[in-house]
Amino acid sequence: MAPVALAYKDMFICYMDRLVTMLKAAGDATRLRLLLLLRDAELTVSELVQIVGQSQPRVSRHLKLLTEAGLIERFKEGSWVFYRAADRGAASELNAALAGLADPASRENDRKRLAAVREARAAIAASYFKANAAEWERIRSLHAPEKDVENAIARLLSAAPIENFLDAGTGTGRMLELLAPSIRRGVGVDVSPEMLAIARDRLAPHPNCQVRLADAYRLPFPNGGAMSGFDAVLFHQVLHFLDDPQAAVVEAARVMKAGGRLLIADFAPHELEFLRSDYAHRRLGFSDAEVQGWFASAGLVPAASESIAPRGGAKLTVRIWMAESASARATVAA
Repeated sequence: MAPVALAYKDMFICYMDRLVTMLKAAGDATRLRLLLLLRDAELTVSELVQIVGQSQPRVSRHLKLLTEAGLIERFKEGSWVFYRAADRGAASELNAALAGLADPASRENDRKRLAAVREARAAIAASYFKANAAEWERIRSLHAPEKDVENAIARLLSAAPIENFLDAGTGTGRMLELLAPSIRRGVGVDVSPEMLAIARDRLAPHPNCQVRLADAYRLPFPNGGAMSGFDAVLFHQVLHFLDDPQAAVVEAARVMKAGGRLLIADFAPHELEFLRSDYAHRRLGFSDAEVQGWFASAGLVPAASESIAPRGGAKLTVRIWMAESASARATVAA
């Protein structure tokens, strides 16, 4: 047999072995229940125990088998671990097929318990939001209207299709919520579990979006390339909190797909010193020259910029800067 034919045969056998492994993992009533639940929501072991009514060791064992088969993904967040059904590749296709075959009536009780879990989560998130809402509203009153900023971000990013989107420093998940209808898959990262709790509640109607506990300096994603990576990355009102914004921009560029875009929305230079002491702002805005320097260090080419002026008694101008992967410009020029 020719070497090429042998290689295809080996690939086929490998694929079939993986498919059999996935089918075996899903071929248990409890594991199938867990898998279908994890297509509906991102859940912890304790939440799944509450829903399916089985012991924690048993549920953990089932989750381990599903994870090893590649049907679900596991993400650690502080002392908690979240699980979610795989949303890419053959595992995602099999999960969708199984969900399509499942009898909705047989899932009614699980979905009722899932709704109760979500309500409890929402109550906790609402409590945290209420406790901090006054401070957030004070910051909003200082700068250009958020609606104007959001419209500009959506307009600039919607100029090209987005398969995979990264919101670095997602906070409450508002940017993912805004862009969810126009992207295939969105991921938000943040270092605050409290913020992520709010984001999960907010994003419940958008199954194409998920959030992760992660540092913008050390993103938990592989290097981007010609066929993989994020089509677009957003830093929305994030970089002024960081000690080293340039390092975060370089790290974002690392996970971008060739031809990808990076957009920054942040403050123009200002002199409101109280934002340092009262709200932990490390930087009082950024100049065009500074941001263009970050882009150059990251191998990105400036693509657009604009200002959004404050209104009424507000004092802070919001600047938007967008850059593209240098490889995209090189391809066009060729």
